[in-house]
Amino acid sequence: MTFLSSLFIFMATGILNPQMDDVKTYNVKSIQTEELIITGKGDSPRWKKANELSDFSYPWEKETPPKTSFKALHNNDWLYCLYTVYDDNINVYVKTNDKSEVVSSDRVEIFFRKDDRMSPYYGLELDAHARILDYEAEYHRKFNDKWSWPEGQLIVKSSPTKYGYIVEIAIGKKSLTQLGLLKNKQLEAGLFRANCLEINPGDESNIKWISWMKPASKTPDFHIPSTFGLLILED
Repeated sequence: MTFLSSLFIFMATGILNPQMDDVKTYNVKSIQTEELIITGKGDSPRWKKANELSDFSYPWEKETPPKTSFKALHNNDWLYCLYTVYDDNINVYVKTNDKSEVVSSDRVEIFFRKDDRMSPYYGLELDAHARILDYEAEYHRKFNDKWSWPEGQLIVKSSPTKYGYIVEIAIGKKSLTQLGLLKNKQLEAGLFRANCLEINPGDESNIKWISWMKPASKTPDFHIPSTFGLLILED
């Protein structure tokens, strides 16, 4: 075996990319041709088939965060996601009901990117009232918040529960493919939650940040390459 051949194999397996070894994965089970009705309550029996991901942490806090659960399923046309959030003090900022108010509210988030250059990447920030802050962005934090997810390709519903709230999502595979995000049955995705402790009108709300991946940053920032894991869509 030549040196170049060995080098290629090492690169392909990630040996020369230490970050690859640290990337978490989540297997998205298939429901084939079956449909999942989005109600905002997560009450479809289909969800019993999904793997539950609860491996969320406070990357910049010392204490244990309140529980966050994520599930995903897919069929031929849709990626379905379900966030179950434990929160005994839900804060949602509403003034003009503009989508920018989501950033001052309790919410869950999903980011998608084409690759680790994050040029572009896409954010979906979804509050406890199912309001959507969607945007296209370039690294680092160059936002186009006038951008919207392709029409007819995103459904978001939510409901309060006795322990917090649920956000249920359907994302069209057509849009994921058109945006160059769904490749080889895989999605590079960041899964996050903003735990809003207090709304401060006219100022930044008091938020503690919850993440699936542990970002390589000393200060809160999800808009960096190390925040992304991998969603693997099973056959």
